[in-house]
Amino acid sequence: MIELDDIDRSILRALQSDATQGAGALGKRFGLSQPATWRRIKRLESAGVIAGRRILLDREALGFGVTVFLGVKLATKGRVSLEDFERAVTAIPEVQAVHHVLGLYDYRLRVVARDLADFERVLRRRIMTLPGVGNVEANVILTEERLAGPIG
Repeated sequence: MIELDDIDRSILRALQSDATQGAGALGKRFGLSQPATWRRIKRLESAGVIAGRRILLDREALGFGVTVFLGVKLATKGRVSLEDFERAVTAIPEVQAVHHVLGLYDYRLRVVARDLADFERVLRRRIMTLPGVGNVEANVILTEERLAGPIG
């Protein structure tokens, strides 16, 4: 595990809120030179603390007004059925995240759709036809708050 100082944590918080910020702007903000800030960012990337940088898309602006958490319980279990299910479900573009979990369901999926009718189409034609699918439970997201993850 890498040791983080207060400046490292500040840089991580700043990048977490806006990953497009350059080392020069971050350096000015935290009293460092551009090269010193760049070295810190590279060290954090090399250590695996920064796993990547992503652009967050506004699903509603793109026409996807419904997000659903879907619990999926497989009818049959075993190494082959898990791998088959995972391979098939990750090929569905509306499925944004796949989590293999412990509990009542085997998987939790984050699914986006244009509206409820579109979600029903995705559920019936794509998800329910996947290998090994048994029971499903859908939870439609009404509101969502983005919380920043913990930084040491």
